[in-house]
Amino acid sequence: MTAVAGPLAGLDERRRSWTEQAWAAVDYARLRERITGLVDIASPTGDEAPLARHITEVFTGAGIEAHTMELDARQANSWARVPGAGTGPDLMFYAPIDTVTSGNTQEDLPWAGDDLRPDMTARASVDGDYVTGLGASNPKGHAACVMAATEAVHTAGIPLTGDLIAAFGAGGMPTNARPEGDGSRRNTGQGVGCSFLLEQGVWADFALIAKPGWTVSWEEVGLTWFEIVVHGTHTYVGSRHRLPYRNPVALAGAVADRLEQWFPRYSQAHQDGLVCPQGMVANIRGGWPRTASFTPEQVHMMVDLRLSPRSSPTAAKRELLAAVRAIAGELDARIDARQILAIPGESSDPRMWLCRSAIDAWEAMTGRPHHEVGDASGATDANILRGRGIPTVRVGMPKVVDAPFDVDFARGMNTVDLRAAEQFTRYLVRVAVDTATRTLEEVGID
Repeated sequence: MTAVAGPLAGLDERRRSWTEQAWAAVDYARLRERITGLVDIASPTGDEAPLARHITEVFTGAGIEAHTMELDARQANSWARVPGAGTGPDLMFYAPIDTVTSGNTQEDLPWAGDDLRPDMTARASVDGDYVTGLGASNPKGHAACVMAATEAVHTAGIPLTGDLIAAFGAGGMPTNARPEGDGSRRNTGQGVGCSFLLEQGVWADFALIAKPGWTVSWEEVGLTWFEIVVHGTHTYVGSRHRLPYRNPVALAGAVADRLEQWFPRYSQAHQDGLVCPQGMVANIRGGWPRTASFTPEQVHMMVDLRLSPRSSPTAAKRELLAAVRAIAGELDARIDARQILAIPGESSDPRMWLCRSAIDAWEAMTGRPHHEVGDASGATDANILRGRGIPTVRVGMPKVVDAPFDVDFARGMNTVDLRAAEQFTRYLVRVAVDTATRTLEEVGID
């Protein structure tokens, strides 16, 4: 094979030709249209059905087999298939489609800020090479790249040996159900759509999940949540000087501060491989909002503690409970803690085919050796895919850094650079061609 430099390096002549044919079908303007179309349809966790139906319609309009998979009346997945000959490996490109905030002032404020900026609403805005709007990068820009790459492979008519599946899952955000209605819909986040997709037979030999981070990752953290209850005395401000007084609100602040000092030590102890699992106190709740004159007997707080793939939820629980006992002793306080959620971290073998192909593609397209990022603490549906036995890598676009506006956490989620999206789409095409045109033996499947 003649050595070829540049983004096609490492591919044989046939696969270079197929990749170039598919790249010719990657259109900047159409990619922008795909992204704005996704952003303009609100899809907060639990209400993804309209967006899922839109994705299905886009695929069917392009002549690609596609299906909407309903979880209930308001929540749905979408998936599409470019069929192969059935003699090679099936490859799944996967992206979640829900946003953790809703774009609704009544639901998001004041927690997301004093007001909702334009980028925090489900209305796309184009400024040169940038598209902003709720979820424009994470997850919708990545979902649009999966759509565009799948369309390009289909348009090019590449002779696939295995199926190329594009899957879009509801409920991918790390959240429980949003407060609404009668509270009967409790299981709407934490990867519920991905789990349902697999249970219903949408399966593959390999999966690539499209989430932010311009690197190839084969493992990521899990997460476990705890509810911590700080006890004090229920009393009246007018009797503070006459009765026993231990304000659990003030005490909870001290507990939260000590936990925040403990989390970095936990992270340092568990940093290995590609992960550096973090922890934080996310909220504190206690007392009657209707009055400022009485203290509650207890204050509740929630903690998210991330897990290395080499730690179990029960091991993390023991560490957290030991830290809480030490804090309780230091403060001479009663503090209860219980684990309320657990999703283990998962790894895939970095020597497996898709990981090697993904790294080869990354190196060819960047012109430099792949550098492993070893401080990751984000959790995605990759844990669901890996946990069910599908070898999975995570790859995505880099964070926007040179936009003509300040980029904070929210705007980073809500801004996509179309140039990066076009590059990522081409990257996905190359991975698809390099994998879904192989024999089973070539990719190590018996």
